[in-house]
Amino acid sequence: MDYLDLIARYLSPISPVPTGQSPGGRLKAPVKNVLFDVYGTLFISRSGDIHMARQCTETGAQLGMLLKTYNYPGSAKELIDAVFRKISDTHEKLRQQGTDYPEVQIDRIWRDVIGAPDIETARRFAIEFEMIVNPCYSMPHVAEVFSAFKQNGIRMGIISNAQFFTPLLFQVLLGAPPEGLGFSQNLIFYSYRLGVAKPSGLLFQLAAAELGRLGFKPGTAVYVGNDMRNDILPALSEGFQTALFAGDQRSLRLRPEDPGCAAVRPDLVITDWHQIIGQVLDLKTQ
Repeated sequence: MDYLDLIARYLSPISPVPTGQSPGGRLKAPVKNVLFDVYGTLFISRSGDIHMARQCTETGAQLGMLLKTYNYPGSAKELIDAVFRKISDTHEKLRQQGTDYPEVQIDRIWRDVIGAPDIETARRFAIEFEMIVNPCYSMPHVAEVFSAFKQNGIRMGIISNAQFFTPLLFQVLLGAPPEGLGFSQNLIFYSYRLGVAKPSGLLFQLAAAELGRLGFKPGTAVYVGNDMRNDILPALSEGFQTALFAGDQRSLRLRPEDPGCAAVRPDLVITDWHQIIGQVLDLKTQ
């Protein structure tokens, strides 16, 4: 069984939970590029956050079976505590080396935690664990957005906290990897590849630099995300226009308690992906 089959074995449809937010705002012309967050924005994430695994009781039986399959000697709680301890230790080492918001490569983390004999085994375990504790499904209408933008020459990119299995989810859920759906390969910035995660500005700086190389100012690009601190704030800081995706209660992060977000306002708020298509296409040539 390859990685795609392994992911597909766990997937089942998930519907977004309404947030009670109202769509509104307006983008500014011209809009030539749209960049997206993934989890909670393009994909529904049932737990909302991988750290919720520590609080989840519904997955105990599945995790127990997984541990038996991979001959892990401890309990599910011991496993989860061990992986978060390993992640925390790795983050601290990277911070000491000057990384503001470190990111790990989760297959390397799992290799050490479960004592996997090789990286292939660790990756299979990582996929199965992720699909159990943080199942995903595509948000309604994202495929229509990609198709409309691709057909009308809107350049698309990704800036997302992600792991090696994230591109595989596109293949299973939407039938093709991001590049096959119209995304520009040089505008895809995954945290695990760079060793740094949002809300660090580095991923947005790299995206702005690549847009500049292509002849575009950051203001011709819209960044769409579900988190005011991790998405909207750093995108605005680099000069992007911003759209807050407020379509699923699980993942919407308004951060009212964060003083750094108090004055932050996205240019656009959408609660359904249909709401962005017409506005972007109308502003493309203005």
